[in-house]
Amino acid sequence: MAEILSQQEIDALLNNIKSGAEQKVEMTSEKEAILFDFRLPNRISKNQLRVLRSIFENFAESFSSFLVTKLQSVVNINVTSVDQIYYSEYCLSVANPACLFTFDIKNTDVKGILELNNDLALSLVDKLLGGNGLGTKQTKIITPIEQKVLRVVVERIMQDLKKGWQTIDQMDFEIERFEPDIDFAQITSQSESVLLISFEILIGEQSFLMNICFATFAFDAILARLSTQKLSSVRAVKHFGQTARDVLSHHISRTQLPIRVELGTTRLSVQELLEMKEGDVIRLETKISDDQKVRTGTQILFTGRIGVSNNKKAVKVTRKLLEEQKSI
Repeated sequence: MAEILSQQEIDALLNNIKSGAEQKVEMTSEKEAILFDFRLPNRISKNQLRVLRSIFENFAESFSSFLVTKLQSVVNINVTSVDQIYYSEYCLSVANPACLFTFDIKNTDVKGILELNNDLALSLVDKLLGGNGLGTKQTKIITPIEQKVLRVVVERIMQDLKKGWQTIDQMDFEIERFEPDIDFAQITSQSESVLLISFEILIGEQSFLMNICFATFAFDAILARLSTQKLSSVRAVKHFGQTARDVLSHHISRTQLPIRVELGTTRLSVQELLEMKEGDVIRLETKISDDQKVRTGTQILFTGRIGVSNNKKAVKVTRKLLEEQKSI
């Protein structure tokens, strides 16, 4: 038998309907559906993506140092994104003609694509051949001669990738071939997911893009070695095994400071200074037998005696001052 409502319950129900309270409850209970694509499983976890970003940031630092020495210009390289996308989506984003170098990792099935923005490739060629990097070219096609010039840069990228991954495992990156068309640089099927690392390269006031694409289906064995424990050990290979304190102390110890010896001081009035002429003698407050001050900036480091060593003027340190700073 159905439950019979009391008059009080009926009145409360009618009041709720009139005020719209029932409708509000229904509206707030609705949840927006989120689409999920079952064809694109997340092969790479968030922790692994963080480790990968650290690896490629070390690579960017090493590669930027190489470009600075080669181009004799200020170069900064930033990792803009580390994403998982469809290979078909990546192919659609590549220009035609393009500057693509396919590569693989020795003794593995891992293949990848190094994509240099056409403007970046032509600017590098121009600078490496002695230009200013601002030259213009009617076509964006990379000629065989330009490919040979760029190969020097690409081989260095392979070396820096090896250094960047050395904290995880020893891997040899090897260039396979140059491709101007993405359709012929097939590294996986169109429906497979790929790992795409994007870089922003700043050369002077110019900004360029560079991409590195890995096929993730063959990357699983390598990804399995990535863990949060590895994150603390990911640093530039040349500093591997050293603490941050050791690295900073090493750089500070090699920093050059300007050192000057103060032979003496005195005071002159403005009138005396204006009346001075060639041949006049300025008498100092210090004596010849006094120790002279050796300073850097405003800080006095040592005192010493003036003399000659190997036919050059020199100062022999007689005392190391303990004061860290001393005003003049």
